[in-house]
Amino acid sequence: MAKKKTTKQPARQPSKDKKSGGKSIEESLWDAANKLRGSIEPSEYKHVVLGLIFLKFANDKFEERRKDLLAEGKEKYLEMKDFYNMKNVFFLSETSRWNYIIKNAKQDDIALKIDTALNQIEKNNPSLKGALPDNYFSRLGLDKSKLASLLDTINKIDTQKDKSQDIVGRVYEYFLSNFALAEGKGKGEFYTPKSIVNLIAEMIEPYKGIIYDPACGSGGMFVQSIKFIESHHGSKQEISIYGQEYTNTTYKLAKMNLAIRGISANLGEKAADTFSNDQHKDLKADYIMANPPFNQKDWRGQQELIDDPRWMGYEVPPKSNANYAWILNMVSKLSHDGVAGFILANGALSGGGEEYKIRRKLVENNLVEAIVILPRSMFYTTDISVTVWILNKNKKTHTRSIGDEERQYRDREEEVLFMDLRQIGEPFEKKFIQFSPKHIQDIAETYHNWQQAMTDYKDIPEYCYSATKADIEKKDFSLVPSKYIEFVNRDENVDFDTKMSALQTEITDLLSQEEESKGDLLKVFKELGYAIEV
Repeated sequence: MAKKKTTKQPARQPSKDKKSGGKSIEESLWDAANKLRGSIEPSEYKHVVLGLIFLKFANDKFEERRKDLLAEGKEKYLEMKDFYNMKNVFFLSETSRWNYIIKNAKQDDIALKIDTALNQIEKNNPSLKGALPDNYFSRLGLDKSKLASLLDTINKIDTQKDKSQDIVGRVYEYFLSNFALAEGKGKGEFYTPKSIVNLIAEMIEPYKGIIYDPACGSGGMFVQSIKFIESHHGSKQEISIYGQEYTNTTYKLAKMNLAIRGISANLGEKAADTFSNDQHKDLKADYIMANPPFNQKDWRGQQELIDDPRWMGYEVPPKSNANYAWILNMVSKLSHDGVAGFILANGALSGGGEEYKIRRKLVENNLVEAIVILPRSMFYTTDISVTVWILNKNKKTHTRSIGDEERQYRDREEEVLFMDLRQIGEPFEKKFIQFSPKHIQDIAETYHNWQQAMTDYKDIPEYCYSATKADIEKKDFSLVPSKYIEFVNRDENVDFDTKMSALQTEITDLLSQEEESKGDLLKVFKELGYAIEV
């Protein structure tokens, strides 16, 4: 496979709706909702809009089931929630139904009525416990006329019109993505860009068994796992989903996101910290997909978690950075044949101290299967390049079925595949990069050909290299891809650690000069008789 250069194709857009002047349903709804937002922050407003979309979806499913009961001559069961839940349909009491909300859309207490409706839906459907927005509509003091207009806009969505198109799933995904963009750098951590999630799913192939995400955000990893299964004609009944999320509002987003797609999941009893309150202590997962917080500081107290069983004889991860705590948490949750695909900041690829010792043991224990460096500007919250790690507890020869295909994986136990994807991708929303479906297919194919020791796998300069454990030992257990992949179009190979050290020194010098200049300026003003408070 030849190295792919960055293409200039436009990003793929949602399918268009002729009735809305060429705009997709998602785009039209987003434009309408955004105009009505006013001064409310996107981080707050997303719960309002997504809560209403969920309410409309739940109502449409409810009304469809209600019509089926009438057609079957079961009028006496119309108000019995068991006859809805048995078909994975949420039961809605009369004041929780969409037509009741629309009839009262212009009333002064409409915000309270919506909050009450969402609260009643949670009470009537145990699987939604802790999922829906809690008093957002009353608390935010939404303008009554704007709220009525938003309700009218959402009322135009027929979520059951074309089930093959997953209209509500498309709308929800589009809104999650756009709210992440709107919240910008330092926020929007609830969302991992879709093309990255798709890449991980295509590489680790979560076809059947238990899937776990210890920092599940809005549940995107789970959604794409199910899509992978469906695209390979599998059954989501053969998958069990477990996750955990620290932030309460994001926990609600995840539960809603999964509920509208009919995906059952155990996300724990409540939002909770994975380290201090592990809600899946005895879990052994066949697949782990995760995008944990990067370089998380002070994740444990001075003496807390020193003897945690998740460290399994490895060194205790440093308090100053949780990257390796996330890694060991995931390793401890893998089943005998389990595979994990997760994202970390590039700094985890090298470094000393406890991190070095843990990284060395991971390599020596043959757990590291692939290290894949991604392009910059793929995330909405940071423009740094990050890395996909793939850990595999069964790198030895084995056979595995994916759909109708049976694959023979040969012995790669003593090797690690390094991939550099920094020159691959297409523009998205002007300043971001994403992988196209073709990119994802090609990258995953390279990885699977390597796994199976196929004759058409070969090391490609500036793209991929299969390193032996001896190679990695010679590099003192650094996992920086540029230490292994050949770069033929450069005068010299770039040493990541050296470059970062030089950059760190340069930035320190610039900050020092800035501080010195500021002092000189203040001194001049003082000599002129003008004091400046800093």
